[in-house]
Amino acid sequence: MGIGGWISSVQHSPSGHFTNGRADPLRHSIDSAQCYENEKEVGDSVLAFLKTSSLKREDIHYTSKLFNITTYDAARKSIKESVEVCGLGYIDLFLLHSPYGGKQNRLESWKAVEDAILDGEIKTGGVSNFGVKHLKELLASKPRIKPAVNQVEVHPFNTRTQITSFCQEHDIVVESLCAAGSSLENEPFNDSVVVKKVLVCPCAIVERIAANGDVGGFEIDEQDMQEMDGLDEYLVTDWDPVDCD
Repeated sequence: MGIGGWISSVQHSPSGHFTNGRADPLRHSIDSAQCYENEKEVGDSVLAFLKTSSLKREDIHYTSKLFNITTYDAARKSIKESVEVCGLGYIDLFLLHSPYGGKQNRLESWKAVEDAILDGEIKTGGVSNFGVKHLKELLASKPRIKPAVNQVEVHPFNTRTQITSFCQEHDIVVESLCAAGSSLENEPFNDSVVVKKVLVCPCAIVERIAANGDVGGFEIDEQDMQEMDGLDEYLVTDWDPVDCD
């Protein structure tokens, strides 16, 4: 679990999530992206936090993503720029943000990620919003380094069973984005009987972040799990490129 940097602009830096002690459970992991236009602000926030903390850089897990899936040279340059802009020395997890761009560009961009890993700029590489056909395509290319993660929208109203099952079969971690449904489209989720049972804190953002990190504070029993399994309606709260060419 971690802090998502989407909609955290220059004017709304996520620095408070790090510096406020109430966010302790999640503040060691933060997700940014080139298209969020806040890589510098996130990096500055992390560095400012570390100056007042006993933690070190290696205790923070920072994610960013390549937005334009294009040629190898363009992708390689863009990755270097992300590393430089964030100011953290390296990126813990770097993802191809989507499968848009076509097969050749996807494969070339992945080679750029592989080389960035080998050059020490990235610790781990992965993909985001990839469907099964995109994952099969990448694995069929016999990559030097397999994607470790597929970050995709998954929640009780959009379980994406085919994608999650394929990832499990190929040792690819599914990282859920909008795991509770997007805050912009949360009515169905909040109306769920199960969610009302486990909803911890419909409160201010910092308190809610801290509450979300307390995953040991409740238990979902088998009956609740069965109910949630029946909620799937392929609800997409943002973009959905998993079937694109």
